[in-house]
Amino acid sequence: MAKDKKNRYSDKDLEKFRVLIQEKINKAQHDLELIKSAYMNDHNNGTEDTSPTFKAFDEGSAVMSKEANSQLAIRQEKFIRDLKNALIRIENKTYGVCRITGKLINKKRLQLVPHATLSIEAKNMQK
Repeated sequence: MAKDKKNRYSDKDLEKFRVLIQEKINKAQHDLELIKSAYMNDHNNGTEDTSPTFKAFDEGSAVMSKEANSQLAIRQEKFIRDLKNALIRIENKTYGVCRITGKLINKKRLQLVPHATLSIEAKNMQK
């Protein structure tokens, strides 16, 4: 039984990580809404009555902005999904265990990257 405890974080630690991750999910969802609302507003930027040359330039800029916002939204959605998967790992009590080495991921790393599934050791082995 003692060995099992060593290969996972305590329930107290898991609860702290759960709170941290939930806060990050809430912020990420808020940020995603901001990105989406910016994306929705991109199509109406008030150039209806300007010269055709400027309008063409501005439309090109709007397309770039829409693409950038779309990429940001996709990244943000993946981040939220990764955080939700981390919550599942907390429920399963497998959170914080490196999927390559089976060792515990450093707490400081998990605080900075709460959805991490690899220890620094395992990441370095991948290089």
